[in-house]
Amino acid sequence: MILANYVPVLLFLLAATGLGLLVVVIGFLLGPRKPDAAKLSPYECGFEAFEDARMRFDVRYYLVAILFILFDLETAFLVPWAVSLDYLGWTGFVFMLVFLAELILGYVYIWKKGALDWE
Repeated sequence: MILANYVPVLLFLLAATGLGLLVVVIGFLLGPRKPDAAKLSPYECGFEAFEDARMRFDVRYYLVAILFILFDLETAFLVPWAVSLDYLGWTGFVFMLVFLAELILGYVYIWKKGALDWE
């Protein structure tokens, strides 16, 4: 019977779901409940959410966050490249060296511009 092959997968999914729910319930039941003002306050981007919407705030926070996401996503290309390096050969190696050179030049550029400096 073909469905018999799926029984271990179904058991694994049930065990994983049950274990996940068990951990959450135990954490909820045994965890400390000591709310204070700092824990209950919303924190989004470094300033209080219920103040004047026209207040001035530092844009460098967003700049650093965007740069982190940009370079983090670019370095995510290294994993598939490393996995398939045997298939790609020297051509893939050279293309990745060009990619890494562009990545390093971009990093040096934003470093020299002072985008990563926090006063």
